Amino acid sequence: MFDTVCTIPLSHDLFAQAIHPTDPIVSVGLASGHVHTYRLPPGASDSSDDEDTTLASETGFGQIETAWKTRRHKGSCRTLGFGYDGRHLYSSGTDGIVKEADVGSGRVTAKIAVPDDVKTGGIDAPTVVHALTPQTLLLATDSSALHLYDLRALGPNKAPKPQQTYHPHSDYISSITPLPPSAESTSGMPKQWVSVGGTTLAVTDVRRGVMVRSEDQEEEMLSTVMVTGLSARGTSVGSKLLVGTGSGVITLWERGVWDDQDERITVDKSPGGGESIDSLELLPAGVGPGGKIVVAGLGNGEVRFVKLGKNQVVGGVKHDEFTHEAVVGLGFDAAGRLVTGGGKMVKVWHEKVDGEGAEEEKDGKRGRESDSEDSEEDSEEEEEEESSDEEEKKKRKKRKRNKGVQKGNGIMGFAGLD
Repeated sequence: MFDTVCTIPLSHDLFAQAIHPTDPIVSVGLASGHVHTYRLPPGASDSSDDEDTTLASETGFGQIETAWKTRRHKGSCRTLGFGYDGRHLYSSGTDGIVKEADVGSGRVTAKIAVPDDVKTGGIDAPTVVHALTPQTLLLATDSSALHLYDLRALGPNKAPKPQQTYHPHSDYISSITPLPPSAESTSGMPKQWVSVGGTTLAVTDVRRGVMVRSEDQEEEMLSTVMVTGLSARGTSVGSKLLVGTGSGVITLWERGVWDDQDERITVDKSPGGGESIDSLELLPAGVGPGGKIVVAGLGNGEVRFVKLGKNQVVGGVKHDEFTHEAVVGLGFDAAGRLVTGGGKMVKVWHEKVDGEGAEEEKDGKRGRESDSEDSEEDSEEEEEEESSDEEEKKKRKKRKRNKGVQKGNGIMGFAGLD
């Protein structure tokens, strides 16, 4: 289904990854506090002026450009998210600061000081940043606080405070997914979202606050994705939320029935407990063999493809074959290419082309960007945070329960996948 186009090496461990909503742009946040933004080759339909460029993009090959890179945070960069319209990139780190930057130049346009932890009085490090609408930014933290900011109040000389703060969970918030607006919505913008934190799921409304909180599921919930038009048996009824857990299982939740899960899909059966499912993404329409397929990034560096309806693993690829670092970044760019991130690399994949030879793939890898250009900020205190980076990485790993031992024979359901 997918072949590797290229591997982008990183100087430090990847902690966060974000993909632009409309352009082939990928940003990464590193353990060192750096943020790098890359521009991928255009899709086949994005450029008709240059035949060579179009041909290159059809095969997924071409040059990856470093748009900009900088050391954005002291300590690690915990989370990234593009704005609703893609004009800005929001990053946050263990320094307790959220920064809004222009996507094209990387220039910081606004800052938010995250409120301190009310229990300890120390920095309440962010875990998720998500632009819900053009006006609303969601910011989740280690203490389980969920802050709502009005983006219209941001500016270079402003110190915005949260409009609202909710506490939907008793543990850190690991994932946020908006609920699609109803047919009666006049704005067409989401006003509610599902979050998971620790072992519970919650639904929160912009104005009404926390509306629903599930029973304790007795397994850590790490990642989420919404799938529409799918019922328990694969028929076109309703919507479901898929939740990746720390035990290698995806749980399915019917929208509107949030008291408990109604289905379970075992993605990994490693001895001693399945590998954690750190990231989830739905295969876009027009990509792959058709039908509803969810992509799961595992804690051992593998990526699995799960066919919904049948609720079976139908294939997989390996993001990291050597160090087996978790796939913490997963998504599809505007051209339908799969982008996986974890450890000290990002991989870009394209749909497998029938008859494509190994030499073509080799040539494509020669054209990758070498991540060697430094901005004026890159050299500043480059190695200063090494020890704290390792501590932060260990802390993140300890959050995951039931970590299993990697299997030696991953599920490889498609011919030609590496």
